[in-house]
Amino acid sequence: MGDRKAPESLLLVQELANTLDIESGTDRLRTADDLERFSHDHGLTALRLDKHDLAGLRELREALRAACLAHTGAPVPPEAAEALARHLGEAPLTLRIGPQGEAGLHPAPGLTGLPALTARLAAGVAAAAADGTWQRLKACEAHTCQWVYYDRSPAGRSRWCSMAVCGSRAKMRTYRARRAP
Repeated sequence: MGDRKAPESLLLVQELANTLDIESGTDRLRTADDLERFSHDHGLTALRLDKHDLAGLRELREALRAACLAHTGAPVPPEAAEALARHLGEAPLTLRIGPQGEAGLHPAPGLTGLPALTARLAAGVAAAAADGTWQRLKACEAHTCQWVYYDRSPAGRSRWCSMAVCGSRAKMRTYRARRAP
């Protein structure tokens, strides 16, 4: 299916969600060192995330994954919706008007740590919602995968991160279930 990388406004959401590889069990946000590496790799060091933010960041990651999974038709579980509401409530945004008269949401001044990161993510999601791309950020429907990808298909109805792997497995399971006595 080609490039599954999200556009710039959603790239940080995608990369945060994909710090957990469900299939292999690899979590790249287990320790303070992991968080420091993630912050450095994504240019977030000024946000001053620290080890006290780790549990909340992992909760936010899973809530965002649930929201992306909802883009394939699954409802957002109540606990994920509550976590998103709580984190977003602690991450205020401000509207700024640029030099060309363009308007955009930005994290409120003075935020640090997890609220600052959440506000940055929220501003990206708001921009993507406004231009119609938020719904295309999806989590793979396969329960053993749930990798977050950007759906670039013309109809925007893909359900798996890869038709060659997760899609084929799902179709084979369906086929075998129909053929079973």
